[in-house]
Amino acid sequence: MSSFGGDSNFCPECGNILPLPGIQNTVCCPCCSFCIPVAEFSGQEIHSTFIFNPVEQSSVAQEDEDSEMKGPVIDRRCARCSKEGMVYHTRQMRSADEGQTVFFTCIHCRYQEKEDS
Repeated sequence: MSSFGGDSNFCPECGNILPLPGIQNTVCCPCCSFCIPVAEFSGQEIHSTFIFNPVEQSSVAQEDEDSEMKGPVIDRRCARCSKEGMVYHTRQMRSADEGQTVFFTCIHCRYQEKEDS
């Protein structure tokens, strides 16, 4: 008795995706011992669809004016307003064998400062 039912592209024993039929007479599940004759796949068509997100919806294109306010908040005192709480992010501004530059933005007054490490 099978644990899973439905699509013949899935193993009825463990639910894993079955590999495409090859030159062997059987298709065997890579996770369990289930095997099915290749003849069971006769006449089946396989269709694939790829959907590419438009560039406008990608995470790179979504950087807006508030992107400096996103990120982890740390306990660092702002040099301008003297309040605690700054958001930081890092960037590699120089060559790869040198440290990253850390950019801090105050969550209260949006004052920005940088620190080379």
